Amino acid sequence: MEFEKPLMQVKNLRKQFGNGCIHCIGKEEELQGNYCPHCGTVYALRDISFDVYDGEILGVVGESGSGKSTMMKCLYFDQDITSGAAYLSTYKEGKVNIFEETSQQKRYIRNYVMGMVYQNPYLGLKMDFSSIGNIAEKLLAAGERNVGTMEERGVQLLDKVKIPYRRRKDAPSTFSGGMQQRVQIAKALSNRPPVLLLDEVTTGLDLSVQANVLDLIKQIQRELGVSMIVVSHDLGVIRMLADRTIVMLDGKIIEQGLTDQIMEDPQHPYTQQLVYSLL
Repeated sequence: MEFEKPLMQVKNLRKQFGNGCIHCIGKEEELQGNYCPHCGTVYALRDISFDVYDGEILGVVGESGSGKSTMMKCLYFDQDITSGAAYLSTYKEGKVNIFEETSQQKRYIRNYVMGMVYQNPYLGLKMDFSSIGNIAEKLLAAGERNVGTMEERGVQLLDKVKIPYRRRKDAPSTFSGGMQQRVQIAKALSNRPPVLLLDEVTTGLDLSVQANVLDLIKQIQRELGVSMIVVSHDLGVIRMLADRTIVMLDGKIIEQGLTDQIMEDPQHPYTQQLVYSLL
């Protein structure tokens, strides 16, 4: 498959917790995993680079502590980065590093260019608002003021994620975990973002509920053509969803390629262990 210019380019993304010391700065071979035993600095992301193409689902897989969720929080500006760059072709023609933008412009990107679905729905939803009110809140943040338009969009999205019409005014706190995730997805899609970030969205759900959420994600990608970055520690989830996959360990990308290729012929010993655990 031939691709044109990437929709998103991430280059040399780094995030560390701590200032580092003479034992670890520039000496990553001295680290224990991604941790410096001398000063306690954690190198959560170490030169992460990847592209996401239009209409593609990119899978990100790795164990707890590999840096997956930190990467997503950095991309959505929930955490500041240490260094690096990211470019979006739908934002200022892909010529501006979004991490160097003002806080006002970052809010614009969050409202219009990217949507986020968190592992914990409490981070993405106001649990005491109605479901349709959560969607309206996102639309208001983006400047929409027409109540009729917001209600129409909310009903349309809740129907797409299979929340019954009669429950549109119920608070997410009264919903099951799977329904809460579906409301989060609807809210994230409210302003038609070209990129959707999904962080461990099926963790903690029953298997049948997981399957429903995964089917919904595939359906949305197919119908809306939105590009997605899907993070999971479960290679089975990534196998079902992702066109291409990157494998993370200790804050680094250790392997990347077409998902089928990684499943059939993993190169890194850690990836081999992941794949064989599925068999």
